[in-house]
Amino acid sequence: MTRLLQKLLWGGRLARHRLDFIEKSNRPLQKRNSRAGRMPTPQELWQKSHRLPTPPPLAILLTLCCLILLSACQNAPKPTGPTVQAEVVSGQTLEVTGVGDQPTLIQRVRLIGIEAPDVKQRPWGPQAKKRLEELVGKEPVLLESDVETKDSFDRKLAYVWKNGVLLNEQMVAEGLALFWPRSLATKYDERLEQAQEWARLMGLGIWNPEKPMRQSPSEFRRQNR
Repeated sequence: MTRLLQKLLWGGRLARHRLDFIEKSNRPLQKRNSRAGRMPTPQELWQKSHRLPTPPPLAILLTLCCLILLSACQNAPKPTGPTVQAEVVSGQTLEVTGVGDQPTLIQRVRLIGIEAPDVKQRPWGPQAKKRLEELVGKEPVLLESDVETKDSFDRKLAYVWKNGVLLNEQMVAEGLALFWPRSLATKYDERLEQAQEWARLMGLGIWNPEKPMRQSPSEFRRQNR
């Protein structure tokens, strides 16, 4: 049953359907700063998301039931892009070969729309890396681009697909990474946001109420350079 609910929630078919309480609780993550004319910073998003109250069990149950009923209407995604061999560096970064005209060139790829704990941020960082290694496996993965193709570190930005599964989304849905929106790359923002709501409601990974991750990955990196 859990696997069915997971597929229904983050399989791409429910991206546009939410109950009012989810919309209201996520609204601080979506609103632009009207005075400054900008999106909230990652730190602001993290702080606001940790102030959100967890809905009562009945509300969660009603949400899941409604999401199941609304699951019949969207087409499966059809990603396009190069297929490459990949090695996992961290919970959000890969090293790939076979991109472009230089098949032997090793290039770093940053998964779009997520922020995984640093590998030194225990226990969440090592857990995120290990899980991404399991998801990537030994077979090639498909890299799908968005409007923004590289980050400030010259890493390629990509949505990573394996056997029809969007790994960016899977990591967020399992509570192993945060949904971290980018200003230009927004193709799967609704799916990633919905995946994070699932993980938060279910108390998975970094959202575990008994051992939550109190410090965002960016904060941890700044303090542990």
